[in-house]
Amino acid sequence: MFLRLPRISLSLGMAAGLATLAFCMPAFAKDVTVTISNFAFAPAAMTIAVGDTVTFVNGDDTIHSVIADDGSFHSDGLDTNDKVTFTFSKAGKIGYHCGLHPFMKGTIVVQ
Repeated sequence: MFLRLPRISLSLGMAAGLATLAFCMPAFAKDVTVTISNFAFAPAAMTIAVGDTVTFVNGDDTIHSVIADDGSFHSDGLDTNDKVTFTFSKAGKIGYHCGLHPFMKGTIVVQ
């Protein structure tokens, strides 16, 4: 037994429009987690794409914060298991640190 499917035809303009739409659709954004543990960010360096989200989770028993060196983002103090999320909308290299423990540093490269 064969199933007969209806015939679909696209005009040249419709096909070009669909191809353009597929080409222009953004890639799916990723969610990346940075864990704060033993007074360090892990991973301390990462490369992400524009539109990706980074969530910082404090796994220490000490309060920490996350502050971009260029001032583009910052958090309040994060207690144990607290988290904060930032979405990156433009390309660049951003250094960051803990506002309470400045020796804790990390880098995010947004491409």
